[in-house]
Amino acid sequence: MAKSVDFSVFSVLVTGSDRGIGLGLVKRFLELPSPPKWVFATTLDLEGEDNQELKELACKCRNLVVLQLDVTKLESVQAVVKEVQKCVGESGLTLLINNAGLRAGSDLDRENAKNMMSAYSVNTIGPLQMSQACLPLLKLAARRSPCQGLSACKAAIINISSILSSIELMDRWETNKSVAYRCSKTALNMLTKCQSLDYSAHGILCVAIHPGRVKTSKAEADISVEESTQGIVTVLSMLSEEDNGTLVDWLGRRIPW
Repeated sequence: MAKSVDFSVFSVLVTGSDRGIGLGLVKRFLELPSPPKWVFATTLDLEGEDNQELKELACKCRNLVVLQLDVTKLESVQAVVKEVQKCVGESGLTLLINNAGLRAGSDLDRENAKNMMSAYSVNTIGPLQMSQACLPLLKLAARRSPCQGLSACKAAIINISSILSSIELMDRWETNKSVAYRCSKTALNMLTKCQSLDYSAHGILCVAIHPGRVKTSKAEADISVEESTQGIVTVLSMLSEEDNGTLVDWLGRRIPW
């Protein structure tokens, strides 16, 4: 359970956190015995109906800041990072969780350019731009941290990927083609690997995580949002240098590329 996890971070930014896994992660961080001083949650539409629960949380938790963000628009990304910087100051941002995602996709015969571009724009380019914009703040956090080596307590970029991205496994191909989604998440895995090679020199850990088959809508699922997000937070607390540039699931099990 996340409540008993010995995990402490100064600040965390979770994209796409008005519902589903993103909202679940925000809740888990707020429930920690030593919650972050700053939890930044983002939503595509501040006035949207999906934000009610997030807004209620923000009223109760003074350390929760809700921001409008469209990861496909660079000016929106930069505006969010500017707000984050105002709050964290010289302490920097400890943890960036690129969770905002789009499930666009069809089978091979019906897949099209619009789906492909939409999926890549949100699932691959979005995390790239968020990570680039947050890099100075992540570097600050890493430099100020007393932690040795790489860890999520020091500074980390966590990209929420999917088991459907694994070229080796091709999980559930017969029942879930989703070509655009699969391709965009496979590209996200490559981005994670590239980040791990460049950013580790600055003390920043980079890992991709498959959250499991989560019940976020009417879709068939194996686990609840709570189970998934509790697992993810537990995994985050245990990540180390050897996990840098890998894809793991919500229980910490390694998934082949």
